[in-house]
Amino acid sequence: MKNLIDKLEKEHILAQSEFEYLINNRDAETDEYLFQKSSALSRKMFGNKIYTRGLIEISNYCKNDCYYCGIRKSNACCERYRLTKEQILFCCKTGYELGFKTFVLQGGEDGFFNDDRLCDIVSDIRKQYQDCAITLSVGERSYESYKRLFDAGANRYLLRHETASEEHYAKLHPESLSLKNRKQCLYNLKEIGYQVGCGFMVGSPYQTAQNLALDMLFIHGLQPHMVGIGPFIPHKDTPFANEKPGSLELTLFMLALLRLMLPKVLLPATTALGTIAENGREKGILAGANVVMPNLSPKNVRSKYELYNNKISTGEEAAESRHLLEQRMKKIGYELSTDIGNYEGF
Repeated sequence: MKNLIDKLEKEHILAQSEFEYLINNRDAETDEYLFQKSSALSRKMFGNKIYTRGLIEISNYCKNDCYYCGIRKSNACCERYRLTKEQILFCCKTGYELGFKTFVLQGGEDGFFNDDRLCDIVSDIRKQYQDCAITLSVGERSYESYKRLFDAGANRYLLRHETASEEHYAKLHPESLSLKNRKQCLYNLKEIGYQVGCGFMVGSPYQTAQNLALDMLFIHGLQPHMVGIGPFIPHKDTPFANEKPGSLELTLFMLALLRLMLPKVLLPATTALGTIAENGREKGILAGANVVMPNLSPKNVRSKYELYNNKISTGEEAAESRHLLEQRMKKIGYELSTDIGNYEGF
């Protein structure tokens, strides 16, 4: 086991069978060895700095019906909202005053935010905050749409591929969605010039070690600048309501493998990690993550953007409580950075 971890650290890639073997046979000793390697590499690349991103959840309307998602269009129990341009700009103002240099506009695939509206918002943010990064996470769009948004001032884009297996993808999504198109969107975003993030759920229904190995190979081929992974957590109003959640331990293991495979990658300790375990975010940092994303959304909508059960949105997760997050990071030897936190080379 240790020889495979050493090989990944040296060569930054393994064969599919080797990834599968590691995932299927991990134990406490292997975990500890891997985390020592991934933590040391993260420290070498980034010091003790943790980049912060201000998350603004702009809409929980979505045209899609993904089986795992709490804001899927068929969920009649979801209390819908969308932010106005003025609300979004106020969130940015608040975040900038708190020291955030990256704004992440995230939402469901909401047709209201067409190119004209979204470009107008992005353009205004860019004019007002020229020293900041603008990240979008609003799903699958056309090449032309991505290009317009890039030209308006967006420079990062997050689009989780969710799984690199066609068969597994079909078990998580309706027929209207295809993995082929999702992957093409990621290639388009890279071609246009975005800093691009992909990612997947750990422990999603029907997932196998082979699926996770294929995820690693796809990510290595894509060479993204960011990778967002977190444990699958069921939502009570979805077809997967009674499915078992993903484990903290396996999620941390995959985070650490990603750090060794892509030493420079920007790797968040996600909200889902902090939801599944009280110290999940800290454990993510110690496994090699180097980004946190506190919530800048208006307080009255945070609980409505519920992709899974019990999503945390207050306390250390809230942007206005940045000092609490700083204290938690200091306890494990890290500090929050106000740097824009670009991928090296951008």
